Amino acid sequence: MTELHIRAGGPADLDAVLVFWKVAAEGTSISDDSDGVARLVARDPEALLLAERDGELVGTVIAGFDGWRCHLYRLAVRPDQRRRGIGGALLAAAEERFAALGGRRGDAMVLDRNTAAHAAWRAAGYAPEPQWSRWVKPLDA
Repeated sequence: MTELHIRAGGPADLDAVLVFWKVAAEGTSISDDSDGVARLVARDPEALLLAERDGELVGTVIAGFDGWRCHLYRLAVRPDQRRRGIGGALLAAAEERFAALGGRRGDAMVLDRNTAAHAAWRAAGYAPEPQWSRWVKPLDA
């Protein structure tokens, strides 16, 4: 098996990332489209981390930092590549990014129903905070 390469994703990667998420990510969000991901990359060019092996996309994570908190979204690994350390490598890269930016704690958006992901997040040292719930409101653009 060849070495895993992790890099920041750019505008040229957006279409491939969106297709990848349909296969490897659980669920979608209102901003999971070309415009939403393009805005992310334009605002924070280092936030979208891609894992590649042999030139193929095998994993993603969004490591967003707003100057105060570190947020993790869209940790996804191609189904046939799971349990090979890709998710852990992506999280390590995200955590290194956060530390370099002065971040002190990462928080992750993880679907309640995605129990396979729960095990991966726990293995990486993350734990749920049951006293919090996510509240959302779609904004009209």
